[in-house]
Amino acid sequence: MSDALAEKMRRVRLLILDVDGVLTDGRIVVDDRGAETKVFHVRDGHGLVMLMRFGIDVVLLSGRRSAAVEHRAKDLGIAEIHQGIHRKVEILESILSDRGLEPLSAAYMGDDVVDIPVLRRVGLAIGVADAVDEVRAVADYVTASPGGRGAVREVCERILKAQGKWAEVAKRYELAGAPQRGEGT
Repeated sequence: MSDALAEKMRRVRLLILDVDGVLTDGRIVVDDRGAETKVFHVRDGHGLVMLMRFGIDVVLLSGRRSAAVEHRAKDLGIAEIHQGIHRKVEILESILSDRGLEPLSAAYMGDDVVDIPVLRRVGLAIGVADAVDEVRAVADYVTASPGGRGAVREVCERILKAQGKWAEVAKRYELAGAPQRGEGT
């Protein structure tokens, strides 16, 4: 990780996520009755919980509306979600103002052209591995993992590591210094 990218990650106090294509793989399953289903990756969710536990706020900002998103946000303890939003920059400005934050303190993670205006406004612009080329071109960081398949967790870990909080995370889960398989008596 470059020094410039590490510095951008150190400044993050707020992570804003698009949903479809970021927290999900972008597919929408609709059954015969018209009920919509989304698939979320459990490690992405745990990454967000760890991030919030260490003082970084998380907001969901989606162009679509879905009850599944509301349920997932509640499950994870994410208090603020905005759905059915097509002019995302206006909501970004409101979110920042409500928290008294500058854009440099915010990170946004997206995958499609509708996300570009927000990506250009925040301090840390993140695209998922399978984002459209235009998003990847403006992103400060492009994940190795695709959307809905660990990309959010990857970002959460990188931010926590850049901010020097990962050792504390590891300690909480007894990752640091724990015997490895086959070690010990």
